[in-house]
Amino acid sequence: MIEELAIRDLGVIAEATLPLGPGFTAVTGETGAGKTMVVTALGLVLGARSDAGAVRAGAAQAWVEGRWLVPGDGPVAERAAEAGGAVEDGELLLSRSVSAEGRSRAVVGGRSAPIGVLTELADRLVVVHGQADQQRLRSTSAQRDALDRFAGEALATELAAYRGAYDAWRAATGELEELTGAHEARLREAAELRAALEAVEAIDPQPGEDQELSGRADRLSNLEELRTAAAEAHELLSPEEPDGSADAVALVGEAKRRLERVAEHDAALAPAVTALTEAGFLLTDAAAELAGYLAGLDADGARELEAVQERRAEIGSLVRRYGPTYEDLLEFRATGGLRLVELDSDDDRIAELESAVGAHRAELEATAGRVSELRRAAAERLADEVTVELAALAMPDAKLVVTVEPADYGAHGADHVQLLLAPHPGAEPRSVSKGASGGELSRVMLAIEVVIAGIDPVPTFVFDEVDAGVGGAAAIEIGRRLARLATTSQVIVVTHLAQVAAFATNHLTVVKGTDGRVTASSVRALTGADREAEMARLLSGLADSESGLAHARELLGLAETAGV
Repeated sequence: MIEELAIRDLGVIAEATLPLGPGFTAVTGETGAGKTMVVTALGLVLGARSDAGAVRAGAAQAWVEGRWLVPGDGPVAERAAEAGGAVEDGELLLSRSVSAEGRSRAVVGGRSAPIGVLTELADRLVVVHGQADQQRLRSTSAQRDALDRFAGEALATELAAYRGAYDAWRAATGELEELTGAHEARLREAAELRAALEAVEAIDPQPGEDQELSGRADRLSNLEELRTAAAEAHELLSPEEPDGSADAVALVGEAKRRLERVAEHDAALAPAVTALTEAGFLLTDAAAELAGYLAGLDADGARELEAVQERRAEIGSLVRRYGPTYEDLLEFRATGGLRLVELDSDDDRIAELESAVGAHRAELEATAGRVSELRRAAAERLADEVTVELAALAMPDAKLVVTVEPADYGAHGADHVQLLLAPHPGAEPRSVSKGASGGELSRVMLAIEVVIAGIDPVPTFVFDEVDAGVGGAAAIEIGRRLARLATTSQVIVVTHLAQVAAFATNHLTVVKGTDGRVTASSVRALTGADREAEMARLLSGLADSESGLAHARELLGLAETAGV
């Protein structure tokens, strides 16, 4: 139950606090005073889409806060705790701000939270019915939802089982259709892929082989230049047959010996002697390396080069077909095999899917049958109970008929649900989506909510002009039924009819000030003479009309003595 609603800078409301509490609260006020902003505020704090245009002109942001009384150990408190918020002393604070630039922020139990958390909590806290919701009752989905709510937990359990079977059947059917529909194409793909992999396997390229072959080709292409340079370098370092000219190794050795003879006279020569010694070792090693290199040069390099170039050409052909890079070729080889296994298993997979589709279909038919059976049983009861309610809502001869006809399998079952209304005896029942007037639709919706509330209680109902298109005795009966609904749930009604407001246990009025704003002092709880004056204004347009006041007192007396 919502205990209090605080609003700031929303529409024409500069600042207002609405004391709500249990029972039946009626909110009245002159046209344009901001009554509908109360419903808008509730929508915001319950996660409805925000609109920067609703921020009061000149204000930086609009802000709404609701104070709810909830059990400390119930699902609402649990969800608030999951969002980081807390229920303290049975109170949960929900707030929402909307900036003039359109940014929105939610707070749940003292902690910032995603707007979606407000939406989740709304499903457990409030049912809101505005004029748009009355029109929504014309849709077949809304009519089906009303029947399903009335059918209760038994149907909800079967629907959950049905949806599981439906999703599994759809998934298996979709995959089967994809496989069978593209079977020929997949066979061609498998044949082409197999041939390609066989071609790659025949060449058998290895990781890094392209770089290795490139290096070998470069070496073999310049074999004679390499041989000549290596031989000349070796000759300069250490000739095979000395011709009298000094070689590098000998020159370094001689330099070292000359320094060693005098180094004892000056310690500063020691580093030079050490460096020459190391240089001699290095030159000797280099000469040995060159000798080994010359010995290892292939005498038949031309033949090896031909083989290398042929291998490179084979790999290059594969890269052009399955590349564009050597790494892509290797990746194709790795993933192509997995894809081929998948394609080759089509027949087995098709057989598995055909079996799965059959099993899921059987389960789907069984659960759909149970859902339909529960809906048909609930439809008869709902029609009877709503018809009784309609009689009490000044539609004594009206009859509601709820039909459940077979339909194609869908996400919500295999039924087409319709609410049909016969407004008087002998009239052919017609769908409320076509045959019901605005006033009739309002009363049908209210009758449905009253009936469903007896089976599936909702903590709070909010009605925005549920009495649209209704007047006289019908309006009195709507007030009476709202009061009855308020015996099990909190009911908040924005109304322009005194006949409805008369049955409220808490009557609030919204008055716009002379400056065009609604301020904190402009929302008042009415009692005694003040309430009679507001009722008179609703009836006659004049708060001080004697006839209006007399009629207001009569209505209030009727509501007090008639009960619910």
